[in-house]
Amino acid sequence: MIVPRNRVVVDGDACPVKAEIARTVRSCGATALLVSSHAHVLVPEPSVDVVTVDASDQAADLYIANVLKGSDILVTGDYGLAALGLARGAAVLTPRGKMIGESDIEELLEQRHFSARMRRGGMRTKGPRAFTKEDRDRFQQKLTRLLGGLQENPDL
Repeated sequence: MIVPRNRVVVDGDACPVKAEIARTVRSCGATALLVSSHAHVLVPEPSVDVVTVDASDQAADLYIANVLKGSDILVTGDYGLAALGLARGAAVLTPRGKMIGESDIEELLEQRHFSARMRRGGMRTKGPRAFTKEDRDRFQQKLTRLLGGLQENPDL
């Protein structure tokens, strides 16, 4: 079943593709909601609303969890928030253009937990690779498809 999607909800604090989101929602006749803490200054623009939450831990995630609908596209690199989005029926897309589906989330959460345990134990874990133009292009293509109604099934 294809769910029409016309709003993109963005975990905006560390999102490197905000400009791509703004361009894409305008070209597709959709809207975006960027949510960030006071530590990040985001500017509203046509078709893009900005919500600033307090700087407390997880404030942006909690706000997003409370406003997210099943017809939304959630853009986040936070796997905990991604799991909440999937539970709400939202499509979940990382800033690198990877769709996250039900079949992915358990393993991603386990990896996150394992890495956190290693860091608490004093070990170093590898960070993400450098963000590239190819990542931006892949993201924009996937977002355009989702907003155009061409629903991807990440579980296939």
